Amino acid sequence: MSGFTWTTQLLYVLAASCFVLGLHMMNNPATARRGNQVSVAGMVGAIAVTLAIVIHSGAVTATGWAVMLAGALVGSAVGLYAARTVQMTAMPQLVSVFNAVGGGAAALVAIHEYIRLSSGHVSVATTVTTLLDVLIGSVTFSGSIIAAGKLQGVITSAPVTFPGARVVNLLLAVVALGTGGYMIASYSLPGLIIVIIAALAFGVAMVMPIGGADMPVVISLLNAFTGTAVAMAGFVIQNWALIIAGALVGASGGILTKLMADAMNRSIRNIIVGGFGTGDSAPVVAGATGSVKSVAADDAAIQLAYASKVIIVPGYGLAAAQAQHEVAGLAELLESRGVDVSYAIHPVAGRMPGHMNVLLAEANVPYPQLKEMEEINPEFARTDVALVIGANDVTNPAARRAGTAISGMPILDVDQAKSIIVIKRSMGHGYAGIDNELYADPKTSMYFADAKTALADLTSAVKTLVG
Repeated sequence: MSGFTWTTQLLYVLAASCFVLGLHMMNNPATARRGNQVSVAGMVGAIAVTLAIVIHSGAVTATGWAVMLAGALVGSAVGLYAARTVQMTAMPQLVSVFNAVGGGAAALVAIHEYIRLSSGHVSVATTVTTLLDVLIGSVTFSGSIIAAGKLQGVITSAPVTFPGARVVNLLLAVVALGTGGYMIASYSLPGLIIVIIAALAFGVAMVMPIGGADMPVVISLLNAFTGTAVAMAGFVIQNWALIIAGALVGASGGILTKLMADAMNRSIRNIIVGGFGTGDSAPVVAGATGSVKSVAADDAAIQLAYASKVIIVPGYGLAAAQAQHEVAGLAELLESRGVDVSYAIHPVAGRMPGHMNVLLAEANVPYPQLKEMEEINPEFARTDVALVIGANDVTNPAARRAGTAISGMPILDVDQAKSIIVIKRSMGHGYAGIDNELYADPKTSMYFADAKTALADLTSAVKTLVG
């Protein structure tokens, strides 16, 4: 190994160490920003080392440099635009698109290397890692595009199935694996093309039957696939940084997927089988009994102002309205009157893990006030008012009964509070496609309005009525 090669590999390891350290620092809100900065520094270092290797090799033509420069400029512009303009509510779609790009890029690296080696001997190790990279990367690419389309509403978020769908999936898997086995024994470019087509089709067939309610979990799983594909690409081209970074993403994505599935009391296998969650376009399934009652801003404000303990339950409605600053302002006003205020955070509230935490952090809500489900549930029975903002399925008591779309899913015990105020734009259902039985509870009052408007009105009413 030459001195240049030894130095570049060492720098790659240093860059990967930055990824590890940055990921560790993101465990704590106080160091999360610095963790992002450390990770960015590692990525900049890895790119710089790669550029040095390309220059040292002298194998890139003027046209190649032009293509790389154009790609870097376009990619940087798109990334900057996305970071500045994409709303938090659309972040899962963006993550899914990034998964597709990452998985596709990793697969292309392996494909290029396999073709480059066609004139000589392709080792079994290289063929196996290439196959794994192409299989996982292609499934991730097509599956992530479908997932992003479902969340964006371009593709129906309801499960899409047809007779014999699972047989088709099985046949695609057999074709891909069987062709891959042949490629291990003998170099075959047509075989590689068959594997790519079968994997792309499998990605589509795997995600289409999965409903919108499970889509955030699927995105997390596909993120783990992306990391695994990147790690395989690292093995193909013998790049330590890709191996370590890919392994980190794959492992962390896998852990996150398991945690999200547990939070929904569902197995990953059941999610992949599909069929749960009818999506936004599904008809409402009757489930709530009795009638609902509405409440005016003044009445709700008095309940909140004279309560001893208030728990705020944020959900997708808060995120869609970008009302985090308004809810923080209302909470500060109530606290100034001596009200004990806390926030109940369900693991899958919103559209991705940590969605509510990030939104409320933007409004400088004190982190100790954010209580996870296991910690806050015992507090509801001692709570005067539970203020629910757009959270639907995660507060539905129907989860405690068998025979519903969300049976067994852990929920926030909002119905245990003495009084409940729900802010919603309408009686629309959540992703599971069933009515929320909480709304018909005699203790529940519905405040029909956009979350941002409703919270501003409540704050104004508290100031006017009680000072």
